[in-house]
Amino acid sequence: MSVFYPLIQALVLFAVAPLLSGITRVARARLHNRRGPGVLQEYRDIIKLLGRQSIAPSDSGWVFRLTPFVMVGVMLTIATALPVVTVGSPLPQLGDLITLIYLFAIARFFFSIAGLDTGSPFTAIGASREAMLGVLVEPILLLGLWVAAQVAGSTHISNIADTIYHWPVARSIPLILALCACAFATFIEMGKLPFDLAEAEQELQEGPLTEYSGSGFAVLKWGISLKQLVVLQMFVGVFLPWGQMETFSAGGLLLALVIAIVKLIVGVLVIALFENSMARLRFCATSRDLGRFWVCVFSLRLLAGGVI
Repeated sequence: MSVFYPLIQALVLFAVAPLLSGITRVARARLHNRRGPGVLQEYRDIIKLLGRQSIAPSDSGWVFRLTPFVMVGVMLTIATALPVVTVGSPLPQLGDLITLIYLFAIARFFFSIAGLDTGSPFTAIGASREAMLGVLVEPILLLGLWVAAQVAGSTHISNIADTIYHWPVARSIPLILALCACAFATFIEMGKLPFDLAEAEQELQEGPLTEYSGSGFAVLKWGISLKQLVVLQMFVGVFLPWGQMETFSAGGLLLALVIAIVKLIVGVLVIALFENSMARLRFCATSRDLGRFWVCVFSLRLLAGGVI
């Protein structure tokens, strides 16, 4: 495998991230019996914003200005390590799940602090909600991945994906629990209803995004789209690795690429279906329900401990 492959993979994911957001918008419009925008509307919006001046609030600091680039940079870094067409990670040095969880935490931290850095009440509320979701969701994601890591005997996503690829029947219960927990956490991490509390358009005018404009807003929108794609691909690549190559070969690349695209599109459509069949949860209800789910997952993990 070429040393340039991880970089090419990250750039391809970066380029197609707005397209996946466009597919989501089209699916939402169809479910609402609307025509809606085209799948390329996200690209048009970003190009339009890139041509406009970026204006920052007078009370904002360097964190506010740096956050869009941190978001894109962190997500590109994670994208280089994700299994997309192969079962193994193209960049094994970054493939440890603890490293990936910390990288996601860095992006969330900057996104939350940027909202507090503006002095706006809307962004401050959105930032506090974003931080609250992180505290509740990331343990669920980490616990699900940790269960799979115990089954695989390694915290590296390549080994976890390889174990799931060959699916040890005797350890099906903990793997199914891990898959369900990570699927739930992935849905929330993508910022979809009913858990899009931080960017609630009807309540907070997109929360932490309120004060961004122009090119800074364009970069941040692209970064958020890339985060949604990266989170989905991490789940698909690790927990649904069938169709990916065990060893890289030019002959199997095209088939693996087609299967990867199909899995992503199906994932986006399933998420859009769930998103548009539910109303946004109230702030207090979200923390209560996520807390209950965390306790449930942890309890099931303890019950399944004897099977691992």
